Amino acid sequence: SSIDSATAPRDGGRPRERALAMKIDEVPSLTRKARVAAHTHIKGLGLKDDGSAADAAAGWVGQETAREACGVVADMIREKKMAGRALLFAGAPGTGKTALALGIAQELGTRVPFCPMVGSEVYSSEIKKTEVLMENFRRAIGLRIKEVKEVYEGEVVEMTPEETESTSGGYGKVISHVIIGLKSVKGTKQLKLDPAIYEALQQEKVSTGDVIYIEANSGSVKRVGRCDAYATEFDLEAEEYVPLPKGDVHKRKEIVQDVTLHDLDSANAKPVGGHDLVAVMNQISKSKKTEITEKLRQEINKVVNGYIDQGIAELVPGVLFIDEVHMLDIECFTYLNKALESSLAPIVIFATNRGVCTVKGTDIQAPHGIPTDLLDRLMIVRTMTYTIEEMVKILAVRAQVEDLEVDEDSLAHLAEVGDRTSLRHAMQLMSPAFIVAKTNGREKVALSDLEECEGLFLDAKASAKLLQEQADKYLA
Repeated sequence: SSIDSATAPRDGGRPRERALAMKIDEVPSLTRKARVAAHTHIKGLGLKDDGSAADAAAGWVGQETAREACGVVADMIREKKMAGRALLFAGAPGTGKTALALGIAQELGTRVPFCPMVGSEVYSSEIKKTEVLMENFRRAIGLRIKEVKEVYEGEVVEMTPEETESTSGGYGKVISHVIIGLKSVKGTKQLKLDPAIYEALQQEKVSTGDVIYIEANSGSVKRVGRCDAYATEFDLEAEEYVPLPKGDVHKRKEIVQDVTLHDLDSANAKPVGGHDLVAVMNQISKSKKTEITEKLRQEINKVVNGYIDQGIAELVPGVLFIDEVHMLDIECFTYLNKALESSLAPIVIFATNRGVCTVKGTDIQAPHGIPTDLLDRLMIVRTMTYTIEEMVKILAVRAQVEDLEVDEDSLAHLAEVGDRTSLRHAMQLMSPAFIVAKTNGREKVALSDLEECEGLFLDAKASAKLLQEQADKYLA
């Protein structure tokens, strides 16, 4: 808060105190209000500097071997030595397979594409199964384009359209060119622009006193805002004020853009003018699902490879995560064999909780429901079931994330429930137990609240047992 106080000599030099004017500004909270999801507590892989897994770090408890393996994979991805390889997370339900994939994504950061999907997503009535797979493959491959652009940036001090007689006959006049004056901190420059740029200026509603940005190569105009010299013009204003641009009016800027190959595919499937790569990227439109032909993809690959050879662009192989991979059928698995061998392939991570089961679309029994020829290409990471001690620690982390107060006896009881049923069921009992505790006038979850919730909500095993005992009362 700021306090203004002043004493001024009045009435023949006698000081008269003015009332203190106190202004109190409330600082808004910076805490992010986000919904707590199943894996909100995962913040990375929780590895030490030497690559070994910490006992409890980044939301993780246990699974040391799997986390260390994922750490090695993350390092290989960063060094671009993992492209075209595949990894399989295999383990019982609730052992942290999806959490491991999210941990890898967090370790890699936002600059590396991470595309998650579920096996059942391929079954679409609009496009082929293999097309869905290829689309996601292309989403997981990034392209970092570095381009030096020549731009004119400044405050508009003059804008005069020059008119001439129409050449097509009649009495009308047409605009031949437009004279525009741009001012920056270092000086002023007068430009003579094409009439097409004048149309773009009108579309952006540019007027004198606005700060604008004109690209020399494409002629595209962007209105940045109103110059802050005019900020006191009105008491209320819906305008955004920006400072006068620094440096010269004419500048060279290096712009780095991150796109995926799928963005380029979809932009070229319905092109709308412009032939250079940057123009294509500016026209990325979100239209109805359309199949992109193999021929178009090959053309884009050729262009991309050309840009990489020239040093304009850099390929960033990302991660494609396919959860519940046993849901894919034999067609998809055969297609994956081919896709993994292509020159532009991302790192593929599969996850499954199945043991030996039938490969979808065949009568063949195979480990994890994956054909043996594809299994042969995979590096397999096992996730182990948690001990009761580890479950107690996990539940404590989860209680902290969900902002619940649970006493130690209740955590120990929940861990026993998790061991008897599943860890997921134990976690799901925490929030209802907190509501029951509040109803009973307590802020902390007690053992009695948990026991009450166990009576209200059954787990899968108890429900299955009940079905067996009362089979005659249900429809077969």
